[in-house]
Amino acid sequence: MSGLVLGLIALGITTGLLLLRVHIGVTMLIGGAACFWALNDGDLSSLMFTLNSLAYSRLSNYDLAVIPLFVMMGQFATHGGLSRAIFRCAAAFIGHWKGGMGLSAIGACAGFGAICGSSLATAATMSHVALPELRRHNYSGRLATATVAAGGTLGILIPPSVPLIIYAVLTQESIAKLFVAAIVPGVVAIIGYMIVLRIMVARESQATVSVKATPLERAKALISVSPVIGVFLVVIVGIYGGWANPTEAASIGAAACGILAVWQGGMRWSGFRASMLGTAETTAMIFLVLLGADLLNSGLALTQMPGELAAWVIGSGLAPMLVLLIILGLYLLLGCVMDSLAMILLTIPIFYPMIMGLDFFGMSETDKSIWFGILALMVVEIGLIHPPLGMNLFIVQRSAGDVPYGETAKGIVPFLCSDLIRIALLVAFPGLSLWLLAF
Repeated sequence: MSGLVLGLIALGITTGLLLLRVHIGVTMLIGGAACFWALNDGDLSSLMFTLNSLAYSRLSNYDLAVIPLFVMMGQFATHGGLSRAIFRCAAAFIGHWKGGMGLSAIGACAGFGAICGSSLATAATMSHVALPELRRHNYSGRLATATVAAGGTLGILIPPSVPLIIYAVLTQESIAKLFVAAIVPGVVAIIGYMIVLRIMVARESQATVSVKATPLERAKALISVSPVIGVFLVVIVGIYGGWANPTEAASIGAAACGILAVWQGGMRWSGFRASMLGTAETTAMIFLVLLGADLLNSGLALTQMPGELAAWVIGSGLAPMLVLLIILGLYLLLGCVMDSLAMILLTIPIFYPMIMGLDFFGMSETDKSIWFGILALMVVEIGLIHPPLGMNLFIVQRSAGDVPYGETAKGIVPFLCSDLIRIALLVAFPGLSLWLLAF
């Protein structure tokens, strides 16, 4: 049996287990172990040695210390009630517009994502904050839940972003450059969602607007979120400006969010304990998945499948843009059955060598790597709201309680169209993600 066939079988086993709802970390461990077992005629000594060295090298990696710190920052923001202050600030400035409450929800999701880094946490937190206000202003259950679910995806697109950190670790790319490259696509995503919402609200004449806030009320709302804005600027500007490495900036951000949660949000011992437990559970899950991905990638490397597949694609004569579109299409299909972290870890070691071996607009290796990272992140983001598995849809629909899942899925379609237009723009104009890197 050739290495290429064996590698494809291992991927098939992994995908099959995922469809059976086995945890992604376990499925990748099994797929990697199958490669070692088949290539060594059933001898497991090589597998055990590899597991031992992989676990040490992965868990002792200093770069990964940034993950629990950003997760902790999001936990403090969630349990400290900072999301409510962000939503109220957005509503004070745009709540009186047509569709203002929905626009405020999207803006608040973007603001919360800037200190959270998790799409699921953003969707879950903003569901409790924004859904009651949207329903109070006569938004239909379909539009209200779809708006929050779509806005929740901004949690991983607006930096800091955990999937971008994982991508940086897998490809040895700069976390700072990836964070900066995500800013413009993130702004385009916010604008796209807001345009969709305005169109949808125009079709729902029963949606009402709030009373226009006074200048004093706006000033108070802005002051209440100014520390949050400061945290974002310290983290992003600190990292890109070279004043702090990602781990140091994340430490400052986590500490600042903790202080703000106690000072403004009134977080007490129960909230602090929940934040610590949430951080530990999320970090453990991510590290298990990382370990599983390491073993699977090591097994696939032994089969030489990724290299052979990349060489075949590069030598096939297919147009680079066609290869890219096929990869993006595969991401959309995988989004129906996988979560975002699983897709990044499972596919980047396979797709990344293909992309790096092709020429796109004469871009340098670094620019191409960053551009593909942002593209991959945006397509993975669609998987969070793509029926039938979209996790954001389940989270928001469960929070709403009285809205059928089918209604939420129908309401999300216009937002998906906005996502596809944004991806097409980034494919055609890579400068959208690379422009800020020139400064």
